[in-house]
Amino acid sequence: MVIIPKDRPLIQNLNSYYLHVPRMLEHYQGEVGSGAIHFKSSSTEGVLFFDRDEFLDGICENKEEKLIGRAAIEFLMGSSSDVNYIISIYVMEPDKVYFWSSIPTARRIYEDLSTDFTDLDGLMRKMSTEKLTGYIEVSLDKDMESALIFYNNGQIIGGSYSWDHGEVSGSKESLNTLVEKTKKSGGKFHVSRISMTKGKEGAPKEAVEKPSPEVITAVEELLGLFEMVVGSSKVAKRDFDTLLKKQFLTQADTYEFLDPFSGEFQYSNRKVKFSGRANDEQMMKAVLDAVRGLAENLGVAPEFQSKSAGWFQKYHAKLTGLGITR
Repeated sequence: MVIIPKDRPLIQNLNSYYLHVPRMLEHYQGEVGSGAIHFKSSSTEGVLFFDRDEFLDGICENKEEKLIGRAAIEFLMGSSSDVNYIISIYVMEPDKVYFWSSIPTARRIYEDLSTDFTDLDGLMRKMSTEKLTGYIEVSLDKDMESALIFYNNGQIIGGSYSWDHGEVSGSKESLNTLVEKTKKSGGKFHVSRISMTKGKEGAPKEAVEKPSPEVITAVEELLGLFEMVVGSSKVAKRDFDTLLKKQFLTQADTYEFLDPFSGEFQYSNRKVKFSGRANDEQMMKAVLDAVRGLAENLGVAPEFQSKSAGWFQKYHAKLTGLGITR
């Protein structure tokens, strides 16, 4: 993903055929301190991020491959004398350089969040509250349109919209247009987070409390049983994944790791992936409370109680040890 803000151009539309790119960059490093140099040819697009002392990062894409970091820097610098690139240089503050250079390596924390589950307005407010540094990716169901909304510490700092040629813009009008488009045509949202702190090698790692493999297996079996009950009923008008996430959202104040927006607890194909912090008791109670609450809401509590009898018997000793009763 080659995306940079172009609101502060220093110099634009130079042809690399007539340039000594390394010397030119050395000159502008001293003149502006930090920024980005954008390369574009008929087949390749890339960007190098720099400060006063060095190249910080790079991104390069073509139809065959995508290069990030040192590989992108070496490719773009090595090919600048042979490939007919159009080159532009943009000024950026040092913290903005790190933000934009980290976009391709941002960690996906939530994906395939549909408008059946939440609206874009609500998601944007949620990400502001959570002080997101990263972006929301929006794919509209109709017209193959898309957009990116960029956040820095919970503040929206711009957006990129397919109907505006993908250029980064701070336009509120374009953002409002995006919100209206999602309401009319529906779509899916993905949230990615950038880590703005770099870990130190050799630093002691904080111990993270994790549920035991036995509890994860028990939770997978419980959710699998409940999914079968919901699937065989005629009351559920939406898919199980959406129903479960909505229930998790109602209980996120009590069990933060269930919050669907954080992506710490994920259930798919009868398997659980968990990247948050919780002990055995917290995990078991959270999922049981969620399942029981959703069963009541859907009117399938008697069926679930009957189907889960064997599960409670199988894990009786573990549940009793955790202080959990049927």
